Amino acid sequence: MIILAYSTFALLAFPCVALHFLTSRGKAKESSGNNPNFVNFQKQYFLAYFLALSADWLQGPYLYKLYSHYGFLESQIAILYVCGFASSVVFGTATGLMADRFGRRKLCITFSLVYSVSCLTKLSRNYGVLIIGRILGGVSTSLLFSAFEAWYVHEHIETHDFPTEWLPITFTKATFWNGVLAIVAGVVANFFAGTLNLGPVAPFVLAIPFLLASGAIVAQTWNENYAQKKVKFSKTCGEGLRHVFSNKRIMLIGAMQSLFESVMYIFVFLWTPVLDQEGRDPPLGIIFSNFMICIMIGSSLYQILTNQRYSAQLVVNMAIIMALVSMVICVGSTKPLNEHSQMSYLAFLFIEIACGLYFPAMGYLRSRYLPETHRASIMNWFRVPLNLIACIGLMILHDDPSKSGTRHIFILCSILLSVALFCGLRFTVLVKDDSAESVNGDVANSSNSPRNMP
Repeated sequence: MIILAYSTFALLAFPCVALHFLTSRGKAKESSGNNPNFVNFQKQYFLAYFLALSADWLQGPYLYKLYSHYGFLESQIAILYVCGFASSVVFGTATGLMADRFGRRKLCITFSLVYSVSCLTKLSRNYGVLIIGRILGGVSTSLLFSAFEAWYVHEHIETHDFPTEWLPITFTKATFWNGVLAIVAGVVANFFAGTLNLGPVAPFVLAIPFLLASGAIVAQTWNENYAQKKVKFSKTCGEGLRHVFSNKRIMLIGAMQSLFESVMYIFVFLWTPVLDQEGRDPPLGIIFSNFMICIMIGSSLYQILTNQRYSAQLVVNMAIIMALVSMVICVGSTKPLNEHSQMSYLAFLFIEIACGLYFPAMGYLRSRYLPETHRASIMNWFRVPLNLIACIGLMILHDDPSKSGTRHIFILCSILLSVALFCGLRFTVLVKDDSAESVNGDVANSSNSPRNMP
């Protein structure tokens, strides 16, 4: 596994770089590139945000390994993961409104402090302390992916009065460097935990200075901002839920997202125990970096496909099929007494490429079909079944102490993805029907126009 992990890192790096340059070559030059105020504002945001992202990615490769190193059983580790997912359900739906009401800058600073405490709890072998750490980690992740972006958008539009057309420039750069940071974080985590033999807790300790530096930069250089209009939490939730149930397209988008991403949440738990068999000691950080490279490859393939006029819903269906095939392979490669971890590893790489295709395509579908005024509340409702499915899946694993428990989870994931594919195909039919009705309506209108009348 060690040789396979390092060889795939070398083999995947070249197509990743080649595809990136291929997709970026055809893009028009940024009209904002010569605006020094905008560039300086981007740097101010990126410095704090990238430090926060680096700290988050450093913890990814060795979370399961740390709990296993402390001697906890797989069922106990599953409970720890469930606590993290559950905290995302409880607190994630409110973090956006909290940032709007109490101040986005304050919540970004709160993120750095809470996440630092979460990392410190990893030094304890006490199960209760680790549960508290997972809950704090779930809260912190919700803040990371809501408060920072909300602060930037407000400052960009309201404070600096930059054109809204420049927003995608910042988010495109952030997405690219997020992938780069994830790859580098995996290598760094592997170096400290494996090469220097400091143990799986080392990446968590290393993340703390990054978090504190991010919080300090936010406190010293960022202005505070709030939502211009106060909205009641219950009202926004109710209106968002009404949109979900009254619109078939929104409901199908939510079903696809919840099913696909819940499988990815379960995969985050499963990949380490599947590959980290007794006596093999794989380089988890390098494997994690390989996963991130595959995601970047998938994102580049998405740009190539969309440039070739492939629709976003078609790309989403392709991603679901790729993930489904990978899960079926894992069902066979995790059969008790006949396990093939290398085959599982290759299937995992295929899953990550599917993720790289899925996330930008699904983001486009959300931007097109979800109403802007209620998008945040609708997204919060999508997160509820997503996390609940992941929690239930891991609890099933918790109730199955046998070696076949992991295989049963892959079977469950295959079923979930099959349902997601059905929803995707149904969504495609609805969209085609909309297009056909639109064309027929245009023909009817043109035939009734004055110039076509006798």
